[in-house]
Amino acid sequence: MDATTLSAEVVPYLTAAAAAYGTAVLDRVEETAADATVSLGQRLLGRLLHRTESRPAVEAAVTELAEDPSDTDSQAALRVELRRLLRTDPALAEELTALLAQAAPNVTVTASGTRSVAAQTISGTVNTGDRARIQR
Repeated sequence: MDATTLSAEVVPYLTAAAAAYGTAVLDRVEETAADATVSLGQRLLGRLLHRTESRPAVEAAVTELAEDPSDTDSQAALRVELRRLLRTDPALAEELTALLAQAAPNVTVTASGTRSVAAQTISGTVNTGDRARIQR
């Protein structure tokens, strides 16, 4: 997974952890890093904080985000910092990809009713009939 895509997938989890714990998020991650029940956001942040060379920049971005988790500029700043870090540390990118894969939800798609459409991903036209006209 490339750094841009991976950072875009990681930041929502970090935002959730920051929203849950506010500015104490960094302390909370340190306290519970060994606990098996920690959230994915905490585990991702824990991995990032174990990189001593990047820790100050990550801490600064997360602290800023924790002050207002809904601030899209703070989310973007964290995403930029994370993307920079992932581009320079392929091993970290692999670790975060593995963590995300472990947390991937099982997808169940159910269609019910006349002419229902069910799919995990649809790209293109879906035609269920009844006088539909498709012109090209």
